[in-house]
Amino acid sequence: MLFSDIIFGPLHSRRLGVSLGINLLPAHGKWCNFDCIYCECGWNADHRHDHQLPAREQVRDALQQTLQTMQQQAQMPNAITFSGNGEPTLHPQFPEIVDDVIALRNACAPQAQVCVLSNATLIGREAIFRALQKVDKPILKIDSALDATVQQLNQPQGVYTVAGVVEQMQRFDGQFSLQTLFLRGIYHGVALDNSTPDEVQRWLRIVAQTRPREIMLYTLDRHTPAHRLQKLSPEELRAIAAQVQACNTWGAVIQVAG
Repeated sequence: MLFSDIIFGPLHSRRLGVSLGINLLPAHGKWCNFDCIYCECGWNADHRHDHQLPAREQVRDALQQTLQTMQQQAQMPNAITFSGNGEPTLHPQFPEIVDDVIALRNACAPQAQVCVLSNATLIGREAIFRALQKVDKPILKIDSALDATVQQLNQPQGVYTVAGVVEQMQRFDGQFSLQTLFLRGIYHGVALDNSTPDEVQRWLRIVAQTRPREIMLYTLDRHTPAHRLQKLSPEELRAIAAQVQACNTWGAVIQVAG
């Protein structure tokens, strides 16, 4: 499932309500430094034929036109969300585009939140960090506290350590949303499960270290490129959420999307 337009939707998001999407990645390809086995966009290797990125001006003009049309129809979004065909912070003009989007939101849809779905790999770059601090909801991913599990689930395309990402997340002083997808299954003949008691306990330590203002727990909902994966039941997700709540001394909002 690839997004062929710069602006797509609005879509109904399990986490964000009526969300208007922004795709800063190729219209007919995928550009990501993760190759997640559950990614709805498919494998990186299957979508490398298009590496053309939209220019800043194209993004601004497309969003302005869409918001003006939605104003005329009295159907405004709850969220304007950077997502699309890969990792949005990879776009070389991401910080400048964030400024444009915030300005357009303020002018056309002041009730909408500006959100970014990110794998958090580039938050150590100062310009990316500052841009993410400006948006209403930076949603940052950690799917496991164990590097070995991250290698199985997310298949980072460069150097990646959970400890390094956690260190950078702590710079947000809790002003971010932590998202984690829980699943189990078999990939390349190896069993994987980031919902085991040991996995969850190690992940809970990261939650306590970073103290995000919002914690988003979810599981599979769409087609996945790896075929032997299983979603968690709503009861299993709620049980993990209960463990989060038990140590949630700072008042984080916990969202569960089964």
